[in-house]
Amino acid sequence: MPTPPPKETLSDDPTRKPPTPLRCILGAIVAGFIGSLMWQLTNSIAISFATTPIDSPNMIVIRMSTAVRTLVVGMSSLGTGIFALAAVGLTGLAIQLILTKPQQEETE
Repeated sequence: MPTPPPKETLSDDPTRKPPTPLRCILGAIVAGFIGSLMWQLTNSIAISFATTPIDSPNMIVIRMSTAVRTLVVGMSSLGTGIFALAAVGLTGLAIQLILTKPQQEETE
């Protein structure tokens, strides 16, 4: 059985640009903006669910509705957290690139 050809990795791609502090900062701004929008969405969903009671005499319907509400708020919170962490990570990467770039130029 012949061996498959080696898969190309991202580092083998000649068109791939290395990260720059400007690209990281712009990405952090975009991720932060999306995260703040999702935070506002999460708050409005939670307030809407908190002010709207579940009107049903059936206990199963009440429990299922509560579970769905919890799931919706949880998924929205998860998306908010992911974008917030991406913004923090990109900001940290930008700081790291800014601090390590002068050191690389000194060694060359």
